[in-house]
Amino acid sequence: MTPPFPPIPPFPPGPPFGFGRRGHSRGHGRGRGRRGDVRAALLALLTERPMHGYEMIQEIAERSGGFWKPSPGSVYPTLQLLADEGLVAAIDGDGGKRLFQLTEDGTAAAAKLDTPPWEQVAAGVDRTEIGLREALGQLAAAAMTVSQAATSEQKSRAADILNNARRELYALLGEDTPAEEDND
Repeated sequence: MTPPFPPIPPFPPGPPFGFGRRGHSRGHGRGRGRRGDVRAALLALLTERPMHGYEMIQEIAERSGGFWKPSPGSVYPTLQLLADEGLVAAIDGDGGKRLFQLTEDGTAAAAKLDTPPWEQVAAGVDRTEIGLREALGQLAAAAMTVSQAATSEQKSRAADILNNARRELYALLGEDTPAEEDND
């Protein structure tokens, strides 16, 4: 007698390992920042002093100008891998935080690094874009604060300010600007 249903495969069908839905590589979608070599970045940072994982994430973000902020899901497993390889060691820090420091082998591995990965990530980036991005973030935060704490009249005035700012930005794109001259 044959079974009424076909056998169930051992693994559910889906995209191959390392790929997200519809064959797109994971983590490279819109809205994601640039990526760098987490391993090299952690080794480079730890040459300065012992740090905890969250502190390393913040340092990388700051040093890359906000273009790269590795996730805890990439930093902590990398720290564990470095510890397994004998390149870093965990120590107890102030407040019970677990700090990581380089071992002798880790110091030797870090010495072989050329350019810090956060500089590689930010290479070729127009620095004015960073300033514009920061200003936009600050404007959005201010608008959110007004939307939550202001009176009706203040909210109306804020909407007028934002609408004027939008119009001025579009007008900026329509301005005639002289072509940049080559200094060759």
